Amino acid sequence: MEKRHPNHPGEMGTDATLAERERTADEINARARAVGLLREAQVPFVVGGAYAYATYTGIYRDTKDLDLFPRKADALRALEVLEQDGWRTERTDEVWLYKAFKGDYFVDFIFSSGNGVAVVDDEWFQHAKTATVFGHECLVAPAEEMIWSKAFVIERERYDGADVNHLILKAGPAMDWERLLRRFDRYWEVLLSHLMLFRFTYPSERDIVPDWVMAELMRRTLDSIRDGHWAEKLCRGNLVSKVNYHVDIHHWGFQDGRAWDENERQQEGDGGARPGFESSVGGGR
Repeated sequence: MEKRHPNHPGEMGTDATLAERERTADEINARARAVGLLREAQVPFVVGGAYAYATYTGIYRDTKDLDLFPRKADALRALEVLEQDGWRTERTDEVWLYKAFKGDYFVDFIFSSGNGVAVVDDEWFQHAKTATVFGHECLVAPAEEMIWSKAFVIERERYDGADVNHLILKAGPAMDWERLLRRFDRYWEVLLSHLMLFRFTYPSERDIVPDWVMAELMRRTLDSIRDGHWAEKLCRGNLVSKVNYHVDIHHWGFQDGRAWDENERQQEGDGGARPGFESSVGGGR
């Protein structure tokens, strides 16, 4: 049998057993116990990650952890609940991630995207689906919010573009495209890049994305061409990759785009998710 490299992704397919085939019974039981304890304690969360992905796409794959998406305040409660059950916990990154460990097994509590943009808020719960996860009836993250979160993962070692494509393919006909467009707001070019990749990947399925969405994004693109380049020498690449744009910011004189964006969002005081559509954002033009 071929030995799988430790960083090689697990097998994926439409067989539901693929999700747990390489996991031990102890690990599956630990995940089930975490979900059960949190539900008993009435800690609100939606299930994300591979389990939510399979719910929408029917694609199953081995996953080394369980991704639960609570609001940040509830993530703290979740750590307390599991600590009382003997789990070791850590506040890994105050922007987006806490963890809980049961021996070698762990649960991720994700309350935002890594760049701080896709914050878990009430809408994750209002629009969630319901599914059975480890024998418990759980809320599952909405496809729109999953796309919003995954769209910003463009690292050398991980790129979630195929996940975005499959979510659009399978969930797109029933999605709230107005909400998705609102979610991306100032980051509309990121959404457009994924939609263009979807059109390339599935030329026979282009009508899944409503024409008005593409027309709106094309309009914004034309507006940005007319507006020309920004006066500020800014690199926003570190909103989609923590490492790939280090040289640009630290050696080539580009302003830190993520820091700039965080400052803009703090001034607006709304987590970067304004209700209206906007053509583009760029101070100092």
